[in-house]
Amino acid sequence: MRSITATMFVTLDGVVQGLGRPDEDTSGGFAHGGWGPRYNDEVMGRVLAEGMARPGDMLFGRSTWQDFTTAWAHATDGNPFTAHLNAATKYVVSRTLKDADAWQNSILLRGEAVDTVAELKARPGGDLSINGSASLVRSLHAAGLIDRYTLLIHPLTLGGGKRLFDGPAPLTEFELTRSVTTTKGVIIAYYSRR
Repeated sequence: MRSITATMFVTLDGVVQGLGRPDEDTSGGFAHGGWGPRYNDEVMGRVLAEGMARPGDMLFGRSTWQDFTTAWAHATDGNPFTAHLNAATKYVVSRTLKDADAWQNSILLRGEAVDTVAELKARPGGDLSINGSASLVRSLHAAGLIDRYTLLIHPLTLGGGKRLFDGPAPLTEFELTRSVTTTKGVIIAYYSRR
C-alpha cells in the first residue's frame, strides 16, 4: 500500500491560503497573498530538494493543479524543481475537470476525493506526496488517509484566511520524527501518524 505525505506551508495561526503570490487565492476576500516567499532561504531550498529527490508520485486537488500547471508546465528555467515537477506522475482529483492534458504526466482521478484516493493508495506504486491542496488534505485527513505531514511553520500570523484544519478534524495522533529550523525562523516539522 502506498503512503501519503502532505507538505503544507502554514502560518502560526494555521493559515495555508495564498502562500506564493498576491493573486494566488483571493477567495473570501483574502488580502494577504504572497506571505511566504520572504521566508525562503537556502535551508528551506535544500530540505525541499531532499523531499523531491525521493521517488514517488504527486497528488493534487484541482485548484492547486491548475495553479501549478500555469507556473510549471511550460517552464524551461533549469530549476531542479521544474524538472522534477514536469517528470513526476501527477494525479489530480476533481469532480469538474474535463481532462488533465494541460500538464504532461497528469492523470485525472474523477469522482469523490476520498474514494478515488483510497483506491489509488491501495494500488501498488510509489508513495504519494501532496503539496498544498488544503481542501484535499482536509478531506483525506478526515478519512484517515494521510500518513505523514511535513509542515513548514512560518513565524507570522495573518488573522484570517483558509486554515489547514478548518472545520472538524478527527482526533489523530502524530509523532514528531524530525525538525529543521531555517535561518529565517521557519520550523520544518516532520510528523508521522502513530
